[in-house]
Amino acid sequence: MVVEVDIRRTFSHWAERAGVDERIFYERWSEDEAYRAHETGKLSFTEYTAALTETLGVSMSHTEWHKGWNEVFVGPYPGVQQKLVELTGTLPLFAFTNTNPTHEAAWRRRYAQALDHFDEIYVSSTIGLRKPDQEAFEHVASAMQLEPEEILFLDDNPENVRGAKASGLTPVLTRGEAEVLAALAGFADRLGH
Repeated sequence: MVVEVDIRRTFSHWAERAGVDERIFYERWSEDEAYRAHETGKLSFTEYTAALTETLGVSMSHTEWHKGWNEVFVGPYPGVQQKLVELTGTLPLFAFTNTNPTHEAAWRRRYAQALDHFDEIYVSSTIGLRKPDQEAFEHVASAMQLEPEEILFLDDNPENVRGAKASGLTPVLTRGEAEVLAALAGFADRLGH
């Protein structure tokens, strides 16, 4: 919940470049098995777009699939950036993201300064595990050298929040910048920061 994303931007780009109705993507795209395999490093972007071509019934160049895929990023939440600056050095700050190498390359390049406040960023396609699986949370908690109950976990996906809770973390469902800021402020206040 540091960088805002909007899948509608991806769908709009793809529809324009492929010359198809945007509704195709809303009706046919999903976080299916190929998507999950891509996010755990089991499918390359080329393999994933081949699966998309088949699933969606839409074809376009690799370049346009790639450009559209990275259109998902809106940008960092300014208030969250400021809060991370305030918390740097007072609390350990970690991120755990379900993502793929194509997206990772884009956000690491575009938002390097915004992400610089994290001690570590755990990436599903690198560790081979993704939220909401318990094994993923256990892996990340161990790597952070923290007990699960010591971790405040913020996510905008209810399934990930349920997975975090089942894994012993303290999860908060956050839908946008204001809720992220409220959760971070509340946690920092409880710890006296």
